[in-house]
Amino acid sequence: MRVLVVDDRADARSMLALMLRRCGAETAEAESVAEALAEIERAKPDVLVSDIAMPGEDGYDLIRKVRALESERGGKIPGLALTAYAGLEDRARALEAGYQMHLVKPVEPAKLAVAVESLLERSQRSSVCSSRGAARSSSSG
Repeated sequence: MRVLVVDDRADARSMLALMLRRCGAETAEAESVAEALAEIERAKPDVLVSDIAMPGEDGYDLIRKVRALESERGGKIPGLALTAYAGLEDRARALEAGYQMHLVKPVEPAKLAVAVESLLERSQRSSVCSSRGAARSSSSG
């Protein structure tokens, strides 16, 4: 499993990546929206974990730009918003922007690992289901 960790703070980014590597994930890191988009295009990670509050373009901008990409360029990558914004409206805003999950910082390593694995499993299930649906549609013609 390849996970892209996006956070403008190097210490937070490194800690998150370390937590994920200890759970068996391969990680890549980005400190900005531009770096994250380049890494998504280059490495095609399986899951995106991003901070929301970043200077300039924030995590909401990132997920909107990711969702605007074609699927083969990374537009369907499952996304986890990891942020200090803990209110219900913050969670709703993250989900509306395009993330599939919202976790509050600081996060326990086990909780982060379970969330990332859950996103990956959902993504794999939906791609299997959508390919089955495509196969059914093409064979029913």
